[in-house]
Amino acid sequence: MGTAAPTTGRLRSLDAMRGLTVAGMILVNNPGSWTDGYAWLAHSSWHGWTLADLVFPFFLLIVGVALDFSLARQTARPLGRAATVLMLVRRAALLVALGLLLNGFPDYTQLASLRVFGVLQRIALCSLAAGLIVLTTGVAAQLAITVGLLVAYWLLLTVVPVPGHGAGVLTQDGTWAAFVDGRWFAGHLYREGFDPEGLVSTLPAIATTLLGVLAGRFLRSGVGGGRKTLGLVVAGALLALAGQLGDAWFPINKQLWTSTFVLLTGGLGMVTLGVCYELVDRRGWQRVATPFVMLGGNALAIHLLSSLVARAMELCQVSAGDSVESLRLYLFEHCFAPWAGRKRARSASR
Repeated sequence: MGTAAPTTGRLRSLDAMRGLTVAGMILVNNPGSWTDGYAWLAHSSWHGWTLADLVFPFFLLIVGVALDFSLARQTARPLGRAATVLMLVRRAALLVALGLLLNGFPDYTQLASLRVFGVLQRIALCSLAAGLIVLTTGVAAQLAITVGLLVAYWLLLTVVPVPGHGAGVLTQDGTWAAFVDGRWFAGHLYREGFDPEGLVSTLPAIATTLLGVLAGRFLRSGVGGGRKTLGLVVAGALLALAGQLGDAWFPINKQLWTSTFVLLTGGLGMVTLGVCYELVDRRGWQRVATPFVMLGGNALAIHLLSSLVARAMELCQVSAGDSVESLRLYLFEHCFAPWAGRKRARSASR
């Protein structure tokens, strides 16, 4: 990918892509109605993918790019590797703590059933693992680890027999992802016996983050700006094509975070990053990008706030004629549905 240049300045295009992803997250996670929403804002029920399924992997890819730039700045300072590792651990611990606070809101008395996984927890684990890999390996090893994670996960889910199910049973309860999560974290999962952000499926998610690290390294290289755009777009298109072709052997599945899902979404994420880089950093579309840059610069706060507000609106009950319904549903029925109309039922709530 070229020799990394010392330039580690902030990319406005990365903030713009992060802001665009945060905006997509808000739309996907706050639909108003889980039964009458737009189909493209719904996650795929199992195999396959929709635009909504791109949000989380795009964010992990961005985390990887930002991580590469951040660690490049850290290693340029005389802080030492131990201090950098401590910074990574503290950041991961903070994200895990915030994720648990979100999972328990507003009733923190039900610790016996508190979900231990979640979006922030996965970001924490992936960023910590990717950061440690970057600190201890070079580009070639990082690429090899990325490929190794994807191949190992493919073999684990398709070749290694799961007790009580056998090999290659890609159902919600028939994979090693469900077996390990159900055995170790029973009662603390998103749904009984399965969690879409569980422990085993975090392994290929680390590969998604490492793809972002490699993209960040390429953006820091001495390659000319136009060639950076072309390189990201071409590499991304090839990865996405490989993921789509591989779907015939290992289905694209967000909830399992299959290797083909990593290739497809990582590739599309690279293409998007390349386009953002070309338009924002090279062609100077700063004014158009400003709203997304602002969102991207406050991504964590916006995620926390939107999640808390959505949960509060769900808990708040209002009178609707002869019945009582949540404030979320009331606003959808009386403020949005009359002019936005209704679409066919959403395929899934995740």
